[in-house]
Formats: sequence, C-alpha cells, structure tokens
Amino acid sequence: MSAARPLDLVIAAVREVAAIEVMPRFLRVGGSRKDDGTLFTEADLETQRALIERLPQIVPCPVLGEEMSSEEQQALWEANAQIWVIDPIDGTTNFVHGLPYFAISVALMEHGRPRLAVIYNPVANEMFTAEAGQGAYLNGQRLPLKKHVPTMPEAIAGVEVKWLGGKLPQRLAALPPFGSQRNFGASTLDWCYLAAGRFDIYVHGGQRLWDYAAGCLILAEAGGHMTSLYHDDYWDDDVWQRSVIAALNPGLFGQWVKWVKYNL
Repeated sequence: MSAARPLDLVIAAVREVAAIEVMPRFLRVGGSRKDDGTLFTEADLETQRALIERLPQIVPCPVLGEEMSSEEQQALWEANAQIWVIDPIDGTTNFVHGLPYFAISVALMEHGRPRLAVIYNPVANEMFTAEAGQGAYLNGQRLPLKKHVPTMPEAIAGVEVKWLGGKLPQRLAALPPFGSQRNFGASTLDWCYLAAGRFDIYVHGGQRLWDYAAGCLILAEAGGHMTSLYHDDYWDDDVWQRSVIAALNPGLFGQWVKWVKYNL
C-alpha cells in the first residue's frame, strides 16, 4: 500500500481539528482583544495548538501561527527555509458573531513560496486545496468552477477598503469600474472565492503572511493572476504586510491593474 500524500494528510488533520476545536465553539464563545486590537478566541488558540501538534508529523518543520508574538513569528520565518504557516481561524469576528464566513488556513512554504495549501470553511464544508504545479480544487472539483465574465462592468469585485490608502477608496466608491463589490471579512476565503470564479477581481491593501500564504497558491493554481499595489512582481512586496491586485481572467486582470494603479 502506497503512503498517503502530505496533502491528503493535511486535509484529514484540518477536518479533524475543525470538528474538535472549532465547530463545538461556534456561537458559544466570546472574543478578547490582542494588543493590536484584533479579535481572538479560545477557539483560535486551541486550533493553533492542535495544528502545531499535528502538522510537523506530516512534514517535519516548524509551524508559524497568527496567534504567536510578532517576535516569535519573525524568528521562525528567518530561521527556516521550510515552514508551515497557519491561520487557525481567519474571520474571527465573523466566527464570534455567528457569520458563517471563516476558515482554517494552512500553507507549507519553501524558500518563501507556498508549495501546498489547504483552506477549509467548516460551516459550508468547503475544502479548497492546491499543490504547486498540480492545480487547485474545491472538494476534489477542479477550479475555477465557472467561466470568467468577459467585461469589467459584469465583474464582481472583492474589495477590502480599510487597508487602501490615498484616493483609491474614494474612487472605488464613486467611480467603480466593476458591476458589484463584496467584502465578507475573511481574506483566506476571498482568495478561494476568486479562484472558484465567485469573485472576478480582487484588491486588498495589506494582508498578513497567514492571510495570503495558502490563498495565493490556490489562485495561481486555478489560473489566476496577481500583482501588488506598488510592485509588478507580487513577491517583491513586504512579507508581513502585502497588498494584492488580482483576477482570474488575464484580460480583466490587465484592465483592473491599470485602473487601480491609475487611481492610487
């Protein structure tokens, strides 16, 4: 019998941790504020603890989690060419308030790039996965799920205005080039919705490492395209606060990047 693939083992681990640590606490826990003002719960801490225990048994390298101190995160990132990067619950505010848009995110990074990605929304039972060079999937179905829209006025945009500076937020509100916009409050799932074709274009002014580590691989493996606000190469942006402009369709991507950068 052949050994199980690491991806299959990560999927199983994430599904188990969600069942034990996340869903029993959904609608049953309150949140606390960290020093930076972001919300966390007992579920975040216990999910991170469980993944730190399980993931090195699959690929033996350290785990960098959102709920660690910034000093510990920095030290782990700088000392390890291969590392797990996790967001135990992305969308904690949604989780606390009963909004079913949150996820566990896991990425295996090698030399700063993701090689394996799993993002799981346990309420919807949607497991988004990717391996470098192997395509992206939702519950085993190849992404994207639907055809691209052909023109910008038909596009649905995922937009996080809070982290966008300058005149761009005002331009997005007053003169949007797209048909409609959404912001559901969980960056990891935003990447997946773009990869699936539920969003057509996307912009975010500043994501943390665990917000993009898994999602950017899922989008890339679905055939999507990405850059950042101030760099042509997405990977040239700041590791700890990385912006993104992205789209599935290459034609829409070109139009979207041109519009966003013109309106910065």
